[in-house]
Amino acid sequence: MTDYQKEYQDKLATVGQCLSLIHSGDIVYTTHNHTEPLTILEHLHERAPYVENVKVWKGRSGHFPVMYEPSMKGHMEMLTYFYGPTFYRESEPLGLIDHTPSDLAHYYTAAIMYHKPTVFYTGVGAMDENGVFHMGMNHTEEGESIQYAIDNHLPLVVEVNRNLHHARGGQTIPLSAVTYILEADRTEQDLPSIEPTELEDRIGAAVAELVSDGDTIQLGIGGIPNAVGMYLSRKNDLGIHTEMFTNSMMDLILSGNITGRRKNHVFSFAEGRENLYEFIQSRPDCVSRKSSEHINPMTIAKQNNFVSINTCVEIDLTGQVCSESVGPRQISGSGGAFCCAYGAFESKGGKGILAFPSRTAKGQSKIKSMLTPGAVVTIPRNYVDCIVTEYGVAKLKGATVSERIARLIAIAHPDDRDRLRDEAKQLWPNFV
Repeated sequence: MTDYQKEYQDKLATVGQCLSLIHSGDIVYTTHNHTEPLTILEHLHERAPYVENVKVWKGRSGHFPVMYEPSMKGHMEMLTYFYGPTFYRESEPLGLIDHTPSDLAHYYTAAIMYHKPTVFYTGVGAMDENGVFHMGMNHTEEGESIQYAIDNHLPLVVEVNRNLHHARGGQTIPLSAVTYILEADRTEQDLPSIEPTELEDRIGAAVAELVSDGDTIQLGIGGIPNAVGMYLSRKNDLGIHTEMFTNSMMDLILSGNITGRRKNHVFSFAEGRENLYEFIQSRPDCVSRKSSEHINPMTIAKQNNFVSINTCVEIDLTGQVCSESVGPRQISGSGGAFCCAYGAFESKGGKGILAFPSRTAKGQSKIKSMLTPGAVVTIPRNYVDCIVTEYGVAKLKGATVSERIARLIAIAHPDDRDRLRDEAKQLWPNFV
């Protein structure tokens, strides 16, 4: 047995031992998405009766008892910068979650460091022959947070999943920095592709028409991005500089449409089918980077012909965009929406595209004369470029208020246009 193997065995612990590191008043940090320490999160609530005023940094995904048990109140509550469904449906009504507004590029500096963690938990793959653990496909603020734990010799638990793949450029953890090891081999996260609807297909086709050969793209997940990916199969020599690495990007690399000839395929986190992670780990040109570096709009702006493709909740007739709330009710987060929009705005030859159906599933217009009262302005109108619905493209960059009103009404649902025009006349009589 090597020294590393002996030390590894010495640090093996039970779930109870791992949770015993949490004390009253602590701020607990758990990594997110692909690197979530799932077993720890499944049992985290078991520590709550023994502590008070503990805060837990928790990512958007999952449905764990710590997120919805009323008994957590006053004992173990959560902090986040990005809501998921459990947060807004269950955690918030119980007062178990508080939101820290932050852009993706500043999750660490503008969120985590103002509520500094004291105990850390992360998922990792198997230890390598050099006594090093590799974190998975998530590198938003995880690398900086875990490095903070290492540098300050803070309690750090690694949940080892031998099935977990990792990307080049991701955070590593030396065995010497680890307090406890919890072995919990599990199936790797698997998010199947979402088949676009006919409406999403139409929007995807329109978005793809705005992309040129040689562009560098940022693309999200869902029906519309998947539709865009299908139509991008007609483009050549594309590059990737993105928040999220997706199935459609892998497919475009395999088909030769994304070549990376001009740069590596750079991303912060990956989510998709199980074979996506194996693909990324096998590719020297797929590199994970800290969001503070490569999703910083100053970095994005240096990428010529950068095309950002995102969606939103609603937009008003002057171009203000809400991407994260329904009125005052938080449902997601700023993420990289503003960073990518502003970066694309400053990029030579860049385009910032926001694509969405003209109406919600309940038949309400997503193009409004005014944002819903209390709605968060995620992207100021000054940095909004191209809006795409199933009824066409509205180019807002450089457009006057009267031009914006006319162009957005033209791509609203036909049944909403007269009402929007009447409301606009009341609000801006000199511009309509």
